Amino acid sequence: MRYIIILSGGMDSATLLYDSVRCRGVHARALSVNYGQRHVKELVYAVALTKRLGVEHRVVDLSALRSLMGGSSQTDAAVEVPEGHYAEESMKLTVVPNRNMILLAVAGAWAIATRSDAVAYAAHAGDHAIYPDCREEFVEALSRAFGLADWHRVTIVRPYITMMKADIVRRGLEVGVPYELTWSCYKGGARHCGRCGTCVERREAFALAGAVDPAPYEGEA
Repeated sequence: MRYIIILSGGMDSATLLYDSVRCRGVHARALSVNYGQRHVKELVYAVALTKRLGVEHRVVDLSALRSLMGGSSQTDAAVEVPEGHYAEESMKLTVVPNRNMILLAVAGAWAIATRSDAVAYAAHAGDHAIYPDCREEFVEALSRAFGLADWHRVTIVRPYITMMKADIVRRGLEVGVPYELTWSCYKGGARHCGRCGTCVERREAFALAGAVDPAPYEGEA
């Protein structure tokens, strides 16, 4: 199988990449996108992950889209990144308008051009329903559209859709993911803040998996 894997530089997509290459027999190419996100430093980690694994990797610069995707804490400097464990109202502030549609469409173009079988991304059972573009209906509709986009059929796969984040950590440890080369924090500072929703969920996932999180956090040695 030949996959284009959407790689953010975070722990979920890193696990999907390493798992696919090392254990699922996938010939993988990795795609990362700069869409003007506040935590754009995640792409530095994506580069490091692919270099370590030795897979082809492209970073696409779509940062000019940032001005069209206001209202999100990730693309709008006027919106603060919410802290604490995510609840529905605070989660809404992190929604980037149509992000997954954009990422999947770009990955789909590369998949068609390389005659790959699928585009893969690391959506999982813990993803929040507040993200409209993580819903099953969205993926089913986009999969149908992919089938009409070219004579070469490309599908969308989500191998972790029934797994929780702690399960992904356990899987990643089994396949040797270098989690020290992943970035989660939405604030994008020098270290993980430890307070935003993604940091809270990351730390919780490692704790539930009975593992030590190697990420550097503010205020820790």
